Amino acid sequence: MSDTGEPSVETVREALREVYDPELGYNIVDLGLVYGIAVEDGRVEITMTMTTPGCPAADYIEEGTRERVAMLDGVHDVAVQVVWSPPWTPDMMSDDAKRHFGFA
Repeated sequence: MSDTGEPSVETVREALREVYDPELGYNIVDLGLVYGIAVEDGRVEITMTMTTPGCPAADYIEEGTRERVAMLDGVHDVAVQVVWSPPWTPDMMSDDAKRHFGFA
């Protein structure tokens, strides 16, 4: 929590590690799907992508993102923007995720 009573960007990022892509079984942060997080006046804005534009789990992941962040103290509103640029590639994964999937 910051002095303003809202969560820090890092607190939001850690909460998002609890949101998993159900097809890959790995969290969206380490998969590299979260491009940006902004926190201001109790509003959290998340810019993210999916592994493919036709991702069948897109609604599930987006809703899970909203729900998990809304649970944080000091959050009054959550906006999730799904973008396609830059397109996701396996290079965006954390080193741990790359090892898990055999890319490292």
